[in-house]
Amino acid sequence: MMNIIKVENLTKTYRNYKKEKGMLGTLKNLFHREFFDTTSVNMVNFDIAEGEVIGFLGPNGAGKTTTLKMLSGILHPTLGTVSVMGYCPWERNNEFRRQISIVMGQKNQLWWDLPSNESFELNKAIYQIDNKSFTKILNDLVEILGVGDLLKVPVRTLSLGERMKMELIGSLLHDPKVIFLDEPTIGLDLVSQKKIQEFILEYNRMKKVTIVLTSHYMNDIDNLCKRLIVINKGSIIYDGSLEHTKRMFSKSKVFKITFAETVDVNAIEQLGEIISIKSPYEIELKVDNDHVVSTSNIMHQYYKILDISINDTPIEDVILETFNV
Repeated sequence: MMNIIKVENLTKTYRNYKKEKGMLGTLKNLFHREFFDTTSVNMVNFDIAEGEVIGFLGPNGAGKTTTLKMLSGILHPTLGTVSVMGYCPWERNNEFRRQISIVMGQKNQLWWDLPSNESFELNKAIYQIDNKSFTKILNDLVEILGVGDLLKVPVRTLSLGERMKMELIGSLLHDPKVIFLDEPTIGLDLVSQKKIQEFILEYNRMKKVTIVLTSHYMNDIDNLCKRLIVINKGSIIYDGSLEHTKRMFSKSKVFKITFAETVDVNAIEQLGEIISIKSPYEIELKVDNDHVVSTSNIMHQYYKILDISINDTPIEDVILETFNV
C-alpha cells in the first residue's frame, strides 16, 4: 500500500518573550526583551498509507493540533519535511488544497447566520466544483447523514450535533483524498457521537480516503482506528496498532456486576480494585488478567448475580498507565 503522507524530523518552535509586571515592566520591554523558545513539535517522524484511519492522541498541549496544522499547510514548520500526496503542504499549491480537508471541532467554517446550503454553494465556487458533481456529492452526504430537512435552517439555530454534520458535509463537497479531523465529536452527546463515527467509517469504506483523527473521546479511537500514534511533549512515544496496545499493555479486565442483593464492599475489594459503586447492587471492579477466571468463579459461587460482563480496560486508561501522559 502506497504511503500518502510522509513526515520526517518535523519540528515547530515558537519564540516568546518574558514581560515584567506593571508600567515600568512595559517600558522596559520596549527597549529590552528577554526571549525564550518553546518547542511544540520535536523531530516527529511517521508514514501513513493511503486509506488508513489513524488515531493521533496525546494530552492537551502535546502537539497534536500543531502537527495537523503543519500537515494541512496552515503552519510552516521550523524544521523538517512533509509530503502529502507528493505536495509540500505549506507551499499551498492549489491542487493540494483541492485534495485535502481539515475539520476542527472547536471552529466553524460555515457562515453562522446563513443556512448551510448557502455556505455549500460558496464552497462550490471556491473549489470550482461542477454542477453535476456538486449535486451528486451533496445529495449523497445529506442522505447518509439524514439532514435533508435542515439545509435551509440558519446554522446558528442548529444543535451542536446537527452543526457538526453540516461542517462535515461542507468539508467533503470537493471530494478530498486526505481528511484531518481535529476533535470532530467534541461536546456531542453519545447518540450524536455514534452517528458521526458511523458516518466516518462509511465514508472511509466508500471513498478509501486517508483520515487522521485527534480526539479526547477514546470511544472515537476505539471505533474508528486500527492504528494509534501517541504524542507527548511534542515527541512521538508510540506508533502501532490499537489492538497491539490493548493486548500488550492492558494488564487487567473490568467486571461490571449487578447483584441480586446488597454485598459486603470490603469483601469485593479483596478481589480487585473497585472502580465505581453505582448503587448497593452495581459495582465495577478492575481485576488483573491472571485472576480473571478465579474471580469469575468466586462471583458465581458465592454471590447471587443478576448480570455480569467482563470487558477490556478502556483504552484511555491503558494509554495513561502505559505512557504516563
